[in-house]
Amino acid sequence: MSRDDSPIMRFNPPGMAFAGMSQAVGCGSFVLVSGQVALKDGAIVGIGDAKAQAEQCFANIAAALAEAGLTLADVASLRCSLTDRDAYGGYAEVKNALFTDAPPCSTVVIVAGLLMPELLMEVEAVAWRSAAG
Repeated sequence: MSRDDSPIMRFNPPGMAFAGMSQAVGCGSFVLVSGQVALKDGAIVGIGDAKAQAEQCFANIAAALAEAGLTLADVASLRCSLTDRDAYGGYAEVKNALFTDAPPCSTVVIVAGLLMPELLMEVEAVAWRSAAG
């Protein structure tokens, strides 16, 4: 498939649109999901609770992928930025429960902070749409 045959597509689930960004962008067979944080209906979920925040991050990723016709099973790569090393346990528990049979490649880094100080993590995903999909 040539580059001209593969338009860039943008996906924004209801209630998740923000000015100046798309929640997910489809480029050929890949769907890139913007970093997701523990926001639901404009409010932070699970302040101080890494597991609750991870659950919301992955729910947001799943919603963005669904707009593109994909699921978490299509995720090939994850990148997580944690503001506190102690948040890793909650993140890993949720991630490992969601990706049991075919886990994606994954990177976790510790960062000084995120846009809102109550956020413990931000999770990005890259998914792949198979030719059969």
